[in-house]
Amino acid sequence: MTDTPYLVHGVFWDGQPPGTSAAAGPKVVDPAKAIADAGGPVLRLQSPDGDFRELGLHSGARLGFRVVQPGRSCLGHIQVQSAASRRHILCASAAPAARGKQCERCFVLDESRLMHDFHRGGRVTPGLRDYLMQEHWLYAATFAGGATKVGTASGPRKWNRLAEQGAATATYVARAQDGRVVRILEDLVTAEVGLTQQVRSAAKADALLQPLPPGDLLATNARAAADVRALLARTAVGGFETVAEQWVRPAQADALHAPGQRHPYPHALDQGQHGFGIAALSGANVLAGLDGTDAVFVVNLSQLAARTITLGDYSSEVPAVQESLF
Repeated sequence: MTDTPYLVHGVFWDGQPPGTSAAAGPKVVDPAKAIADAGGPVLRLQSPDGDFRELGLHSGARLGFRVVQPGRSCLGHIQVQSAASRRHILCASAAPAARGKQCERCFVLDESRLMHDFHRGGRVTPGLRDYLMQEHWLYAATFAGGATKVGTASGPRKWNRLAEQGAATATYVARAQDGRVVRILEDLVTAEVGLTQQVRSAAKADALLQPLPPGDLLATNARAAADVRALLARTAVGGFETVAEQWVRPAQADALHAPGQRHPYPHALDQGQHGFGIAALSGANVLAGLDGTDAVFVVNLSQLAARTITLGDYSSEVPAVQESLF
């Protein structure tokens, strides 16, 4: 065990998409191994010195931690330097979080929030403009309960964005020349087709308790994607091309989207000791095994973001009356 307190920044899927290599780009590989290795999901932690540590969340790993202080702390803010570079600035006062995962000062200074108003004429910094002027993708993503949203992703994070979202299935419907055009299209789809731009993390976790059959989700997504493409075919907006490309879900998410008996994790992540084995991961949701029971649980790790923990060989307590779970 260690007494070092770490500030949790969240779950990230920054690894290579299926069938690619960081050094050589796309290559011929064993598809099963490529998809199993895709994404390299990690829990990103900030040490008291400001350094970052990443814990692998691959299937078969174990995660043990203790929440050591109440409330959430500010995660700092982002400076976007170019299309390929951004800098994370630590919160100067290590203040409590006041707006989501940031203090008021860091919220105001965070450049990443400005991108959402760029297409409406909002101001942006030179670095953020460089980021927004690269190729972007428009997608329709469907989650385990059938909720479907429209969203955007930059070219370099085309696959990773959907992996972090925890989609059950998704389709890319347009390739836009830049981030301004893709956000105009996103707003148009919401207004005309009715697709939301956000699905709450709690709703994603709840849906994974009883995911809908894969065939139903594929059909739901296909209908939504077809509706979006039909809208795009008649819009006067330029600067994009319509596409029909299926996103490939990481294999380590499959067990969470398959039929099976699972239960909500019985402990809040804002206090106490927790420890479990990782059987699968979809977005920030873990299919977890607890010591002392054969039951499996869905743990929403997004609830840990901006909380302070120590790592160790902890175990989650199994509810005393297990019959209530079954």
